Amino acid sequence: MQTNTILLASRPQGEPTAAQFQFETRELPAPTAGEVLLKTRYVSVDPYMRGRMSAAKSYVAPFEVGQPIAGGVVAEVVESQAENLPVGSIVVGNLPWQEYSVAPAASLNHVPADQAPISYFLGLLGMPGLTAYFGLLDICQPKPGETVVVSGAAGAVGMVVGQLAKIVGARVIGTAGSDEKVAYLKQLGFDEAINYKTADIPAALAAAAPNGVDCYFDNVGGAITDAVYDLLNKHARIALCGQISTYNNTEAPVGPRPESKLLKTSTKLQGFIVSDYLPQWPEGVRQLTEWYGQGKLQFEETITEGFEQIPAAFLGLFKGDNTGKAIVKVA
Repeated sequence: MQTNTILLASRPQGEPTAAQFQFETRELPAPTAGEVLLKTRYVSVDPYMRGRMSAAKSYVAPFEVGQPIAGGVVAEVVESQAENLPVGSIVVGNLPWQEYSVAPAASLNHVPADQAPISYFLGLLGMPGLTAYFGLLDICQPKPGETVVVSGAAGAVGMVVGQLAKIVGARVIGTAGSDEKVAYLKQLGFDEAINYKTADIPAALAAAAPNGVDCYFDNVGGAITDAVYDLLNKHARIALCGQISTYNNTEAPVGPRPESKLLKTSTKLQGFIVSDYLPQWPEGVRQLTEWYGQGKLQFEETITEGFEQIPAAFLGLFKGDNTGKAIVKVA
């Protein structure tokens, strides 16, 4: 059979554009023993994919020019040569941007569709939720009464970080890029939320954190991070998760050097990738699912419809178009 697919047409210089994506029809082989034919239901678009569009060495291999882009996908089994995944099963896996694909059953995880919306396994109960869970609870380890700052707080990771911090009894401050997003963070229970596009960031953060900052979950880098470093308390902890403010830079940004501030406060700064915790993922999913079932976690999705809209949804990440998880509904 044939399927539509989206290839990486060229590597971007600076911010990606629609020119980086190429649509093509490709022939799919029939599934063989141990494989399944999948119909794509939901596709995840994520900021980390920007790094994979470049050829630079990173923690994961770059996408190849002329080959399909791949990422998190929720799909339905429509033909099966694997006993453990009968037709009709819903699965999640790292799959190409295609309407249909063939994959080994061993590379897929079954989605318990009765526990949450299946798209949540790309968000709250998937990679973003697990990133929040391990980054906050293992690296930052907030204690009751401490102050936690989350940048990119209205994104898929940030909104979960803030809610987890509230579950453990911390005071939570989030930054986001619009008044609507700020209002949403307050609905989620954030104690303070700041529109970084309109506020004087250092002054607003200092006012929101009069007792300093104990934990910082850094999703964006840049000016917000510079301001947080001025407020760090002794033995603060920083989980370095993302730097989306710099992903499209063509030259290394020049800014304040934070080393002396980290030294004087004995701050722990740890970068991490969620795959570092792969053996512990089942534990994280169980706990997140439990808290979701108890009503302690809410989650927002920005859903775009149509396979052909995947590139636009991805490009929208760098304009702040999404609140929560950016997802494309394909079928």
